[in-house]
Amino acid sequence: MKEKTGEIFSISNDNPTVKGCTVSKTIYSENGYDINYFSLAENTDISAETYEYPKICIVNSGEMEGVNVKGDIVWNAKSFEIIVCPQNEPIGMRTKTGCIYTEIAIRKESNMNEVLEAGKVLKLADLLPYQEGRIVNMDLINDPKLKFVIMSFDERTGLSEHSAPGEALIFALDGQGIIGYEGKEHTIKAGENFKFAKNGKHYVKADGKFKMALLLTLE
Repeated sequence: MKEKTGEIFSISNDNPTVKGCTVSKTIYSENGYDINYFSLAENTDISAETYEYPKICIVNSGEMEGVNVKGDIVWNAKSFEIIVCPQNEPIGMRTKTGCIYTEIAIRKESNMNEVLEAGKVLKLADLLPYQEGRIVNMDLINDPKLKFVIMSFDERTGLSEHSAPGEALIFALDGQGIIGYEGKEHTIKAGENFKFAKNGKHYVKADGKFKMALLLTLE
């Protein structure tokens, strides 16, 4: 992934809108998957287009509408929400206030969790509960080359140090956590991001209660 590694950052802050423009940036394009950032300035749009493959949008900040060819609103998504764009159906993106989002395009058959219904807006943090003394996981995409997982950590819970055979991008969704990476600790809170390099040693601890999403690409 073409993203900074080993430090706290914000996708929204690093990809500001440009007045009157829509801007896109590809950070990954391999193994049948594309991961892109989109920055839509206020009162801009991307015209309705049809895709034969799933496109998943994670709103990092702002608000956007999905519209059909007639301009009718078919969904509305805000910060920390996720939407699966319907396949083989023309859908465009439109924003009045400005919006920054991460798009995962899956150009192959994919094993997606049934909670990800096309056209249904979901708040990521609400998809799984906190449980006393436990870590709760839910796989939203579980493919051999790409995984998208959400996790909740109760107070004083965490993952011991380990490494993964791929790059990982974290989206902090709720509360605050501590990420240990290659001997340094970083505090991360909702709305912030962090990237692990392939085989980078890391651990995660809750600082209070904490929820996050993890996007993992594998070779």
